[in-house]
Amino acid sequence: CRSRAVVFQESGMLLPAPHRTAADWEAQSCVPAGTVQEALLSGGENSPSRKYSRGQLTAVEFLQELGQQCFELANVRVPVESFLWDLIRAELMKQLPIMAEAAQCIRAEGLKTALLSSPGSGGRFLPLDRRLFDVVVESCREGMCLPDPGIYRLCLERLGVRPQESIVLDSSSQNLEAAAQLGMKTVKVDDPEAALKELETHLGFPLRGFVPYTRSVRPGMEIPKDQLQKYLENVLGAHPTAPLELRQFDHGESTRSYLVRFGDRLLVLKKEKEPPDSPCPSGPSVPREYRVLKALSGAGVPVPSVLALCEDTSTLGTPFYVMELCAGRVPRAVSLPALPRDQRAACYRAVSHVLARIHSLDLGAAGLQDLGEHGNYIEQQVETWTKQYRAVETHVIPAMERLIQWLPLHVPESQKTTVVHGDFRMDHLVFHPDRPEVLAVLGWRFAALGDPFCDLANSCMTHFLPPHFSARRGLRNCDLGQLGIPTAEEYSQMYCRHMGVERPENWNFYMAFAFFRLAVELQGRHRHRVAGRPAPGDSSPEDAEFVAELAWEFAIKEGFRVFESLPSTKLLARHSSTWAG
Repeated sequence: CRSRAVVFQESGMLLPAPHRTAADWEAQSCVPAGTVQEALLSGGENSPSRKYSRGQLTAVEFLQELGQQCFELANVRVPVESFLWDLIRAELMKQLPIMAEAAQCIRAEGLKTALLSSPGSGGRFLPLDRRLFDVVVESCREGMCLPDPGIYRLCLERLGVRPQESIVLDSSSQNLEAAAQLGMKTVKVDDPEAALKELETHLGFPLRGFVPYTRSVRPGMEIPKDQLQKYLENVLGAHPTAPLELRQFDHGESTRSYLVRFGDRLLVLKKEKEPPDSPCPSGPSVPREYRVLKALSGAGVPVPSVLALCEDTSTLGTPFYVMELCAGRVPRAVSLPALPRDQRAACYRAVSHVLARIHSLDLGAAGLQDLGEHGNYIEQQVETWTKQYRAVETHVIPAMERLIQWLPLHVPESQKTTVVHGDFRMDHLVFHPDRPEVLAVLGWRFAALGDPFCDLANSCMTHFLPPHFSARRGLRNCDLGQLGIPTAEEYSQMYCRHMGVERPENWNFYMAFAFFRLAVELQGRHRHRVAGRPAPGDSSPEDAEFVAELAWEFAIKEGFRVFESLPSTKLLARHSSTWAG
């Protein structure tokens, strides 16, 4: 049965078990051997450690009782605070980092993690980042402690998994026996390194080398490491002794993105799929994206630094390019929940500013004047995405049929031509870790010369999508004032002020087209899933239908706007006369 969750017992796994350090500490402190462990366990269910686990003692009271027990056993005052400090100093820094990294790797694969904790009600004296866990079960709050199987049942219930879908790590044989009786898989932790290797065997993926926003390479998406190593050694002129390591970014559809650890450097490799199955402006997207990034970097647009392009398909099978990793925060939620309220507004201002920088680029100076045709971008886009929709269509979506008829008839007559990103949104931006500054814009596979308001509309879509919409989480019905996030109107006006332009009167057309395009993408994901080729961000048929209806709502708004802008006319009076003979 495939594992869906890993349960960590805090003591002895994430934090050191006291008896492991006790022997050395007792010898150094001239305390009789075995005193600490005997004091911890003496009294059975009424021992200091048991009462502390159940929340009957505060941390201070626990230390007092433990010290008293040690005094009675050794007939000498025992500085238990010193023992606990040694415990943290000697063992914690060795154990905790590797276990924390393992928890991050597990969650990156889509599995859940749980922590079984035994803190006292008076607070903690051992540090642990609980954000690494989906579920935390504290024995003191639940009124029971291990090896009571009830605490495992409670944990499984909160995780939403069956016993056979979970793995428990613990240093206590007694605890593991209770878990095994419920049907949970178990890993005995005598040595953390060995335990992690055993856990890797159970899970089937590595638990080292975690980098945010990455996971292990998916089956069927592996690339030959030896050939890549030789290529990088040749183009970068470096020969690291450590073997090359690969992870995969958890996004990307028409291209595959990998994190490459090459010696002490972290690189990003973007590789064309084989064959490409998503519409790009012209030809394979990887060589085009490389050339765009190189030009943008030279023109001062914040993008990652590209290092090399390989179009020789004998190396990795399809074209690829390599660039530096731009480390920072990539927002997964447009509500920016991890940031304080004042920084959220600042982030949105930064987003509007960087979009304006892209659209203000001097095409000639950047060498991008031949990136595409001038002036008919929207017509081409409507045609391209309509063809793509027909290619992935699985059932009739009435709103899409109406849009396919409506969009070509309402293309804006006047279109400004700039570099357009083509898929500009929050999760294609890398922010500075500590301040609201955009360090890099990612995802340039749809870059072209086109109408800049298409980019603006694309980045406004999230304001109209629900927060729990699986395909792309949005802000619909959220209290934006409370969150400190500008409305779609305010955000678009920020951009227009940066550009020194007015928002076009036919703005609803741009929004309708943006949602039409998203509906095509979602329908494509659904088609792949039906065909047995699921991709990151799978979609249901209802997703495409929902987004298509949103697009049609904007089309209707545009129709009302046009109608209301018509010159008013008087209704012609109808006269009649009667002949009398």
